[in-house]
Amino acid sequence: MKLGYVTALFPEWTLEEHLSFAARTGYQCVEVMCWPVGKAERRYAGVTHIDVATLSEARIRSIQRSCIATGVSISGLGYYPNPLDPDPQVRADAAQHIIKVIEAAAALQIGVVNTFIGRDPSRMVDDQWQEMLDLWGPIVDFASKHQVKIGIENCPMLFSRDEWPGGKNLATTPAIWRKLFNSFPGRTLGLNFDPSHLVFQHIDYLRCIREFGERFYHVHAKDTRIDPDRIYEVGSMGLKWYTPKIPGLGDVQWGRFFSELTDTGYQGAVCVEVEDRVFEATLESRKQSLVQSYRYLHQFFA
Repeated sequence: MKLGYVTALFPEWTLEEHLSFAARTGYQCVEVMCWPVGKAERRYAGVTHIDVATLSEARIRSIQRSCIATGVSISGLGYYPNPLDPDPQVRADAAQHIIKVIEAAAALQIGVVNTFIGRDPSRMVDDQWQEMLDLWGPIVDFASKHQVKIGIENCPMLFSRDEWPGGKNLATTPAIWRKLFNSFPGRTLGLNFDPSHLVFQHIDYLRCIREFGERFYHVHAKDTRIDPDRIYEVGSMGLKWYTPKIPGLGDVQWGRFFSELTDTGYQGAVCVEVEDRVFEATLESRKQSLVQSYRYLHQFFA
């Protein structure tokens, strides 16, 4: 396995600055954000460290040289929109850009693209399943032909009334993963697995590793701290009773997590994803979040 981090934390840096920082800090890889150039619509979105729309052969060679020079690889290309947004134009734009990210991954000889399946939060899962198949079928076929695997992150994308009650991502639970993999029986589509999203759903993330580990194409290391007093006040159907934290400061049992993960034979990337507001105030505190995460997680790597 390789320990890395997600580049969304530093939107102001170039890719080369990320590779250099990762090398100095001890990280072996980075997941590189590839949003379309433009305004962000939410925290950590709209970040572009590789512009796949203008990716030239010269830029590809430059990126590859930088990776060799620093000894830091690219674990995957990341783009996390809502491809099943109720607005047809938003859907079409997201699907088109996912295709471009897959093309870029193939050109850069990177085997993984990470994203969301998407969801219309106002509709039940079964009611939009066929629409999901119609949209994702051609994308999965395209990725397969380009020998790129797709890692679907399991975040529900449920943060406020705007996403209530279903969230903006279908692929959030074991029952849905089974249905998804039955719908796409090939090995192109898998998971970008993040245990923190299962903690607040009260889903056994260790059991998930045992059942679905062979479909893990990428892993995010993010923690979550549950607030029992808030649950007491609003119940599990309320909002804002869990807090994203850096690894080691929440409720994920990382020793058992890596024990189960290594048992599956997983050899891919584990990338720290920082969404901990405590570390957002300054550039230095953001750097510190990655230094601290590295020091904590490095104990689990050979």
